[in-house]
Amino acid sequence: MKVLFTAVFVWVFAAIAAAQQTHVLVVTGLGGDSVYTEQFHAWATTLMGAATARYEVPEDNVTYLGEKPDLDADTIADRSTRENIETAVEVIAGRAAPGDHVVIVLFGHGSFTDSARINLPGRDLSADDFAALLDRLRSQRVTFVNTASASGPFVEKLSGEGRLVVTATRNGRERNASVFGGYFVEAFANGEEEADENKDRRVSMLEAYSYAQQKVVREYEADGKLLTEHALLDDNGDGEGTNELDPLTGDGLIARSLFFTGGVDAATAAMAFPNDPKLRPLYDERKVLEERVEALRLIKDGTDPERYEKELEVLLVELVLKSREIRQLEAAKAEPGLR
Repeated sequence: MKVLFTAVFVWVFAAIAAAQQTHVLVVTGLGGDSVYTEQFHAWATTLMGAATARYEVPEDNVTYLGEKPDLDADTIADRSTRENIETAVEVIAGRAAPGDHVVIVLFGHGSFTDSARINLPGRDLSADDFAALLDRLRSQRVTFVNTASASGPFVEKLSGEGRLVVTATRNGRERNASVFGGYFVEAFANGEEEADENKDRRVSMLEAYSYAQQKVVREYEADGKLLTEHALLDDNGDGEGTNELDPLTGDGLIARSLFFTGGVDAATAAMAFPNDPKLRPLYDERKVLEERVEALRLIKDGTDPERYEKELEVLLVELVLKSREIRQLEAAKAEPGLR
């Protein structure tokens, strides 16, 4: 019952926040040579393009800090120094409303000595440094994606309630240049059709992670190389990343409800009376039930058949009753003199 209550709470929270704004901070660190510098820049601009053009995130909500601003002066707001990153997070914290979604994505090379770091022009930022920065975003939902090598220790340091943390590696010893970042970006761009597993015409952070993880494995296998990067995801706040996800009750539950969004919720647009104080809570409750049914179906193959059928039956009955309640109230409001 405790697990079920937790799942219901998270789904309600996700439904209410679905129409909130997304704020994006993209950072490219030191490339080391021109090949990586240009690669990281290409990944950054492709991700930003998908967020603004495909998912309608307002351009004013997207900030790009890069190693070499002269690569694209119209797109790169400033150099990716420690101070500029701190300022960018502070600005987002001041602009973002409670419940807004803040997405921070790092492209670059990482290192690990006393702590895990992202290599930047000037002084680097460590996992501890980013943990302090994210404390300014306590009332927002945060997606933090570190696609750099040696990024695994960021999970433990940044893990928290209502927060998604993704790393390209599982520890600080996986130090080879990672390819995870390119595939994570691809999930929102050219690979969107394949990445969109539930075919709802949008890619969640969970779907992007799964797509990139699978593509990384295939690339290493195709090249006949030993896999030297193992991506992790944590969104249940336990400080332990995993690649064996349970989007019904464990890691993956929050990630599957996080998207790039400009604040327009298709479900809300389809509501007959979205601002009605009696109907709006019912719409949200129905959306929660629909999402839970979808989540259960996604893990059907890995669930005990008897348990699956029982849980699905309960959810479907609740969904039917909730839809009937909505229809009755909508019909009453639609009658002349009752609008």
